[in-house]
Amino acid sequence: MIPPGAIDCDVHVTVPSVRDLLPYMEPYWREHVERRGLERENLDTSAYPPGAAINARPDWKLPKGPAGGSLQALQAHILDPLAPEFAICNVIHGAQMIFSEDLSLALCRAINNWLAAEWLDRDPRLRASIVVPPHSPDLAAEEVERLAGDRRFVQVLLLAMAEVPLGRRFMWPIYRVAEKHGLPIGVHAGSSFRHPPSAGGWGSLYLEDYVSFAQGHAAALNSLLAEGVFQKFPDLRVVLIESGVTWLPASMWRFNKTWRGVRAEVPWLNRLPSDIVRERVRLTAQPFDTPPDAASMLRILEQFGSDEMLLFATDYPHWHYDGDEVLPAGLPPDLVRKITRDNPLATYPRLKQEQTR
Repeated sequence: MIPPGAIDCDVHVTVPSVRDLLPYMEPYWREHVERRGLERENLDTSAYPPGAAINARPDWKLPKGPAGGSLQALQAHILDPLAPEFAICNVIHGAQMIFSEDLSLALCRAINNWLAAEWLDRDPRLRASIVVPPHSPDLAAEEVERLAGDRRFVQVLLLAMAEVPLGRRFMWPIYRVAEKHGLPIGVHAGSSFRHPPSAGGWGSLYLEDYVSFAQGHAAALNSLLAEGVFQKFPDLRVVLIESGVTWLPASMWRFNKTWRGVRAEVPWLNRLPSDIVRERVRLTAQPFDTPPDAASMLRILEQFGSDEMLLFATDYPHWHYDGDEVLPAGLPPDLVRKITRDNPLATYPRLKQEQTR
């Protein structure tokens, strides 16, 4: 059972089509899109193909249109029965992957405008992540600055596997503006497919892609740590969204061990990487790659070395759990409270500030 006042840190809102974004575009870009016939496209991402069974629970599909495309359905499926105090909307869309940087920004901007008008304005429980063009960090930072005054936007959204590793200095303008405005960086599972999602090359099946998402998150975290992002931006928080959970302890152990042998090349990394991860990195707890029994699950959670790292999420409308069992069975009540409320409030300053008004 989810306690009252929970905070859902990953709800997927789906743009029905590019045509729905036209009213939220500047006139030039509206005409540009219509001249090219782009309004007839959905720009679905192949990282989350709508036809894949796990990407829409059967009872959350809509009679018409994509799952996650209706506010009324979201209210009926999640907001009313689970009664979260807040739910953070994350839009995964092809706008972030377009090679034209200007068109990518125009579509991302339209998505953010559409989010504010069609979702945030219509339900006070909703909050959102800012969608940005990650392959142009300067333009991404410009979009964050544009929306920073709207306190309902609580995070900046990136994909785990982008054009360059996320820790590279190329990406730092995004982190600088996010830190300035107290916005965590949400690193969501998925790829822009600039490179193979698998370290072994291009796979043949969606199964291969999806299982590789956890590896993509591990690589993103490695890059953020090794390149010194957490030292350069001491107030920045990173949320790994839909990464799974159980991979992290082993990844931290391996990073610690290797760092001890080669730390001369990263002088800015002057303490155990796992300690930095525990302080600055959070993970959404859905999907939870749950072991077959509660005892094994609790042992894995003990290996995290912290009860502050997991954040409650339904991952709506994806199909990773049945019924209302959003969290694994067997979690102690005090840990459930931390995952569902205390940890999200500590992670998202804008939500915490609303509690103190």
